[in-house]
Amino acid sequence: MKNDLLLRVARGEKTERTPVWLMRQAGRILPQYRALRGKLSGFKELVETPDLAAEVTIQPVDELGVDAAIIFSDILVIPEAMGLPYQMVEKQGPWFENTIKSKTDVERMIVSEAEGVRYTLDAIEITKKELNGRVPLIGFAGAPWTIFCYMIEGQGSKTFSKARRFLFEEPALSHQLFEKITRSTINYLKGQIASGADLVQVFDSWAGILQPVQYKEFGLRYLQQICNEIQEVPKTVFAKGAWFVQDRICNLDCEVVGLDWHSDPYEFRTQNPNKVLQGNLDPAVLYAQPEEVEKQTLAMLEWFGDEKHIANLGHGVYPDTPLENVRVFVDTVKNHHHK
Repeated sequence: MKNDLLLRVARGEKTERTPVWLMRQAGRILPQYRALRGKLSGFKELVETPDLAAEVTIQPVDELGVDAAIIFSDILVIPEAMGLPYQMVEKQGPWFENTIKSKTDVERMIVSEAEGVRYTLDAIEITKKELNGRVPLIGFAGAPWTIFCYMIEGQGSKTFSKARRFLFEEPALSHQLFEKITRSTINYLKGQIASGADLVQVFDSWAGILQPVQYKEFGLRYLQQICNEIQEVPKTVFAKGAWFVQDRICNLDCEVVGLDWHSDPYEFRTQNPNKVLQGNLDPAVLYAQPEEVEKQTLAMLEWFGDEKHIANLGHGVYPDTPLENVRVFVDTVKNHHHK
């Protein structure tokens, strides 16, 4: 591989500089993405058309010079493969016509094999071939708790109160659904790795809305199962807002822990010196003047230090972020050589 910085850091090796990529780097910040998307019926057509998903995956590598590609897909392909289809409504987000409400609904859900999301596996194979070793390719999936949230709620929410209520009212049934989601996710990630993913990331976007005791039971338990079973490539766990169980997350069998912008890198580094950390610039910093973007990026690099760090944002890049400022972020990291 011509540029294996990300993989070397994930394995804990020393490198000449910090690798950099961005969550949601393949998307609306790029004019070529917007142009392609404008020709299609919508987001799902792009996700489900392997050639186009591969094209969009590679765009930020060409345009920004990032040190990794991440396959263009969506976390909600798993509930769909399990038997719960979703729509992506323009300017509103995901929407499920049917949701999980009862034992019958849970029993109706299947444990999906990797083949249930064949279009993403095909997209990975195409991307891998077209990248031709330029940079590593990251595969990903949603964490079981985040997937559970959407399957119960049926759409995005600030509180996910229906999903949280379900945990209290139906704990045994909840675990039954979690087992199916977790097994489907493991199958899917193994399929991604077999298709060519060099590293996988698990996104727990809604980790921060549970109380600690519940997150240990319904979040960490299933993250641990995924981490224990995926041993083929390095793994990153990104649990947004889960600072309250940071010690538990750092004890998972994963090589990299992603930090959101609320997390203190110094505190994490002090308490977990052996863990590779990823993050964690506030995405809103990229709205600032270019000089400020550079200043804040350098400060972030200083906080994390020269070892065991993958530069990224503390969440996905926002769609209306100025492209030039994204470039400033990436270039500042790439020009910062280790002492």
